Amino acid sequence: MASVSGAASRALLLPALLPALLPARALAQQRFDVPYVPTRQLVVDEMLRLAGVDGSDFLIDLGSGDGRIVVTAAREFGIRGIGFDIDPQRVAEARANARAARVQDLAEFRQENIFTADFSRATVVTMYLLTAVNLRLRPKLLADLKPGTRVVSHDFHMDDWEPDRRLVVGKTLYLWVIPARVEGRWRVDAGDRAFDLALRQHFQKLEGSAAVGRRTARLWDGRLEGARIGFTLTYGPGGDDTRLENDDGERAHRFDGRVEGDTIAGLVTVGIGRSRRQMPFRAVRA
Repeated sequence: MASVSGAASRALLLPALLPALLPARALAQQRFDVPYVPTRQLVVDEMLRLAGVDGSDFLIDLGSGDGRIVVTAAREFGIRGIGFDIDPQRVAEARANARAARVQDLAEFRQENIFTADFSRATVVTMYLLTAVNLRLRPKLLADLKPGTRVVSHDFHMDDWEPDRRLVVGKTLYLWVIPARVEGRWRVDAGDRAFDLALRQHFQKLEGSAAVGRRTARLWDGRLEGARIGFTLTYGPGGDDTRLENDDGERAHRFDGRVEGDTIAGLVTVGIGRSRRQMPFRAVRA
């Protein structure tokens, strides 16, 4: 764990009486420091494995400490990465470690506040911070990172943003994939049908409904993984019959596609086995 700035670190301050005894410079330093705890190399390796790192990635480590995550990624995958840490001693140590591993041309370290740093280039973000710090970073991660970017946290979660995967290697590792933004109304064309779709989004989970003529179809099993989207609509032959059973002509329509800005395109699958058929669909944000 490395040094960060912000309100989360204030919980680690000495008792209220002690700051009055400290010089102003020392008191200012106390407000920025979170105790530095190195990540075991096994955990570093598993964080990179959980993120699915490959040679096309660009890695950002938030609170990079001695730099071992960025250095390992550069050494093992040949990728570029940047580590941000507010502690100059840690940054100097990380740079020395990069030189020792002969990856200084790939592994860069900056003394910078993680809440104002630009990490929008990342395809993988790693961090070993605190839950309170993760929650402060969460809006920035969702706003600045591209859909599909993988975020891995060592030991600390993000509250109601459920991880896409969780791995226990002595410590718990969490993986989130930045989801595309799809909440709102969409006009969908699928085969000979056109209808209006309303989506509600809670991170990677989707709920909603569709208006198909005078009928209402319910949406279930809705989920995003980066820019990939999948959901199922069920609607019967009339009225608001939305039962899942395949009686009275009702069928489940499975939509699988990809989000590109204000457009979603992909395939609809209807039926199973020999009765299975597919057709393209396209949706445009209304």
